[in-house]
Amino acid sequence: MKKIIFTAIAIAVSIFTYAQETAKIKVSGYLETYYGYDFNKPLDNNRPSFVYSHNRHNEVNLNLGFIKAAYDSGGVRANVALMAGTYTNANLAAEPGVLKNIFEANAGLRLSETQNIWVDAGIFSSHIGFESAISKDCWVLTRNISSENTPYYESGAKISYASADGEFTATLLYLNGWQKINRTNGNSKPAGGMQLSYKPTGKLTLNYSNYLGKEGENAVAVARFYHNFYAIAQLTDQFGLTAGFDYATQQKVKGQSEKSEIISPVLIAQYKLDPKFAVAARAEYYKDPDGMLINTGTDKGFRTTGYSLNIDYAPISNAVVRLEGKVYDSKDRIFTRDLGLVNHNASITASIAVSF
Repeated sequence: MKKIIFTAIAIAVSIFTYAQETAKIKVSGYLETYYGYDFNKPLDNNRPSFVYSHNRHNEVNLNLGFIKAAYDSGGVRANVALMAGTYTNANLAAEPGVLKNIFEANAGLRLSETQNIWVDAGIFSSHIGFESAISKDCWVLTRNISSENTPYYESGAKISYASADGEFTATLLYLNGWQKINRTNGNSKPAGGMQLSYKPTGKLTLNYSNYLGKEGENAVAVARFYHNFYAIAQLTDQFGLTAGFDYATQQKVKGQSEKSEIISPVLIAQYKLDPKFAVAARAEYYKDPDGMLINTGTDKGFRTTGYSLNIDYAPISNAVVRLEGKVYDSKDRIFTRDLGLVNHNASITASIAVSF
């Protein structure tokens, strides 16, 4: 797969060189700085282990910054984006070398002159969930628990189709694994997934995404099947709702039928006070009793409810200043405070995000 990735990057570089001559290349960027305060006061200044974005306590830092070059001739397209930040350190810790700093690196070909059908290969953003790594595009400053614990990125190849009116899109993916650029050593099984999105109007989006793969080395690998559903409805010009539901299963032991499961509903409401100010509230629940993705080592496992309240100020269209308060409430004592274990965790986060 390394050869495929480097070949894709080489193709993209060649395309960009050509594009400079034809003025078809676009350069863009994103930068988000933040300050977070965790009232449990972690000694190592890291937020709870299931938090990967905006995860540092009591310091001003860079969450995510990247520079991106994109090319699209109508028949060929490519994207390369290099990044840095605490998001990068937390989410790509397992990736080798310079791969830790790749936000995107993919190239694609249009397969039909009359239909919008593409094949793309490389590293790209995840097809699961409605909250991405780019906080400015999300209704709430920090991510919900299910977004934090599903892939932010993935590598492989995909075939996608979009209807001429843009109402329906479908994507079929061949992947190297669950949030992996390089496949796990000892695992020779590819993973895959699909995404179906329907936008019957400009104010309603319905989406279903899934993932199917083998986790672990071949000798003990267990099957994981993950489902993600969400709907985004802009009910009025000022008021919108997002509802999501994730359900996943995974074999407890290879070759046996007994399975672990994850259930996670989330609801977000946003209200725009005027063109510059908006408020949003989020309620979520995440149940992972067997530690499939979040292992606590406690009797009830990870069973946590979260509440967030967010206010945005956007002085110009490409910049936003944000403030969020968030509380987690867990069935078991999974959070650390003053060297003891507690059920609760509260935090505030402020950020400035600019796209250009």
